[in-house]
Amino acid sequence: MVARQEDLGPQLSSRLTYLLKRALLDLEDLHRDHLASTGINVRELTVLQFLDGREPESQQQVASHLGVDRTTMVGLIDALERLGLVERRADASDRRRNVVQLTEAGRRTLAEATRASDEAERRLLGALDQADATRLRELLQRLASSPR
Repeated sequence: MVARQEDLGPQLSSRLTYLLKRALLDLEDLHRDHLASTGINVRELTVLQFLDGREPESQQQVASHLGVDRTTMVGLIDALERLGLVERRADASDRRRNVVQLTEAGRRTLAEATRASDEAERRLLGALDQADATRLRELLQRLASSPR
């Protein structure tokens, strides 16, 4: 059960930590529901989106770019490979290194899952008008790209 804002009190209901966490939990629930028919979860979708349209990179490079530890990335790539959505292959320029790339099935699943993800985001942002939703994304992008 989600607490109502008035039940939380002003000290908690205005805290950025609480607000961002609440939005994230809601978005995760929406993604779980909307992605169910695609057979992948939002973390796997993130990997597919990252790989799309890029030169193949190693698992380690993908993990580094996405801020995921190597062990977790191995699990994500293993799961996507079992589903036939990505493949590991030897790097043409360095046979000692394996790279990861999308398969045709991965591209199809990516398209379907991206539509489902878009709908999940629309549902989350439904209380905002288009200008506010755009502004929220811009502000979050600025926060995410700012040096710490």
